[in-house]
Amino acid sequence: MVDLLVIGGLGVDIRARVAALPLPAADSLTVPPIELRIGNTGAGVALAAHALGLRVVLVDVLGADPAGDVVRAALARTSVRTVLADAPAGTRRSVNLVDPAGRRMSLYDPRPWTGPTPFAETELTALVRDAAHVHVSIMDWARDALPALRAGLGAGAALSTDLHDWDGENDYHRPFAEAADLVFVSDVRLGDRAGKVAAGLAPRTVLVTGGAAGATLHGPDSPPARVPAAAPPAPVVDTNGAGDAFAAGLIAARLRGASPLDAARYAARVAAAACTHDGMEYPPGLLPGD
Repeated sequence: MVDLLVIGGLGVDIRARVAALPLPAADSLTVPPIELRIGNTGAGVALAAHALGLRVVLVDVLGADPAGDVVRAALARTSVRTVLADAPAGTRRSVNLVDPAGRRMSLYDPRPWTGPTPFAETELTALVRDAAHVHVSIMDWARDALPALRAGLGAGAALSTDLHDWDGENDYHRPFAEAADLVFVSDVRLGDRAGKVAAGLAPRTVLVTGGAAGATLHGPDSPPARVPAAAPPAPVVDTNGAGDAFAAGLIAARLRGASPLDAARYAARVAAAACTHDGMEYPPGLLPGD
């Protein structure tokens, strides 16, 4: 039995530190060393969950390219078990521009998947049945696999997804939300419609996240509850991956028996600590125990 099965979301982050966002108009700018490292949302959830002591399996497609080698090397430094298929289009990439306050602008290259689902339904179902919790990234190939993932859940297991900056209307995201028991979604594009959109996803538990403004927990049987952002235990270095760390923290706390609200409060502490580290490969002891 594994604690967490993460579906999709592997890639590399090309991180560049810049003096300010948005960038000034210029032909060129000199920046500190540009780094290539493991990134993207599935990696963020898996690595944070691993740092919190969960047994993690990660399933995705990955390119046979230098970017894919970066991902494989990073995962090999952990006990995260991987089930990987070749991605003919190559490894997903993100260019992350990070300002001195740790704020980020991401340019995402999704390397779209074409062709049949890369994993057999029986293989996915067997992996799901062995997991206490399944977290599905909104990858293209995973969308077609949602029925098999949902059908494979064992008794007491739950499925979550992160819709990121969903506008509440884009039909691409809706099957992920409808398959989930627990939904994370940013308020960036929802604005004052966030409460209505969250209510429309009932009876699912919905976490509307707002970065430094905290989050709001929408439960099926309780009124919305504010979850304040936690104070970082050290200076903020990089906010990239904070949302993924929040998701991992909440999942970990729920698996250990915490209520949804207590789990969300703990997740806020995990996200705050993640912001004090450069990258997603968290050293032992950085992320707080519950």
